[in-house]
Amino acid sequence: MEVIINGKKHLFNHNKNLLEALKEIDIEIPNFCHDSRIMHKEESCGICTVEINGVLQKACETVVEDGMDIRTHAAHALEKRKEILEKIISSHTLDCLGCEKSGSCKLQDYCYEYGVHKTNNEYQEALPIDVSNPFYTINPNKCIGCGKCVAICHEQQCSNGLELQEVEGRKSVRDKGAVEINLTACMSCGNCVSVCPVGALLPKSKVQYRNWETKTVRTTCSYCGVGCQIDFSVKDNRIVEANPANVAPNDGLLCVKGKFGYRFVDHPDRLTTPLIRKNGKLEPSTWEEAYSVIGSKMSEIKEKFGPDSFGGLTSARCSNEDNFLFQKLFRAVIGTNNIDHCARL
Repeated sequence: MEVIINGKKHLFNHNKNLLEALKEIDIEIPNFCHDSRIMHKEESCGICTVEINGVLQKACETVVEDGMDIRTHAAHALEKRKEILEKIISSHTLDCLGCEKSGSCKLQDYCYEYGVHKTNNEYQEALPIDVSNPFYTINPNKCIGCGKCVAICHEQQCSNGLELQEVEGRKSVRDKGAVEINLTACMSCGNCVSVCPVGALLPKSKVQYRNWETKTVRTTCSYCGVGCQIDFSVKDNRIVEANPANVAPNDGLLCVKGKFGYRFVDHPDRLTTPLIRKNGKLEPSTWEEAYSVIGSKMSEIKEKFGPDSFGGLTSARCSNEDNFLFQKLFRAVIGTNNIDHCARL
């Protein structure tokens, strides 16, 4: 199908969401509530408004059709976006200076882009902040009611633990079980935190940092064999936050361990170098020395007692590839099937 976007012709093979189509051709427009993984959503903020054949429409709710004439930055579309931002910010807590989301907050970025400046409003922090979860906080005063967290919790995590409540015409997020102690369906996976575009859902952290002070490092989760991809935010060589990478196999999701269980990396008891027992005491060594000791001891024990005198125990924290090599070492090199793994329930 042929579509005209900002005066240029573009070809698409099949019907697709307009917001996704614009992203394919590197045209960015504001969006709060859209997520390609969400099939059904109740909320739609309208910040993605564009002009289609002379009429304003929401890009996130529009399917591309042949012959469309789309203007992403038409004057009245820009005015509509600014109007929406002004409405949101009029009932939003204005503590951007101290907000942990500063630097990665979509609302802050869009207000800057569209010239929405407000230093005070009548709205104050009237709603209580929920700190009951051990891993993250829910601040309804910063919620913009986009519903993205609710949809992810319901459709992707299948927990259905969040909902939007309306107070004086303003919607904000809350834990469904917050009003009844111990009835929450929350599994503390933190996927709601990962998709929040503002500071309504934030991970608890003992480290103060700004987004621009960190670098992103892609890695593989070390907790099980699924191989979930994680983007760590790192400040001064220390992990300060974990976010799911939106690639296979986890497609933008993590469990509670992957999202919040990374602090073992900096634990003072963690071994960071091989230890060799010398004169009854474990002492740090180089990897070369350690491998040399392992190799000589293995040869000596195998010659004296045979291959079945060995037993191997490996870890779920290793990658599947490392565990494969470990069992090959024991079966093919040493010659024993005495090998086990700790990843059992």
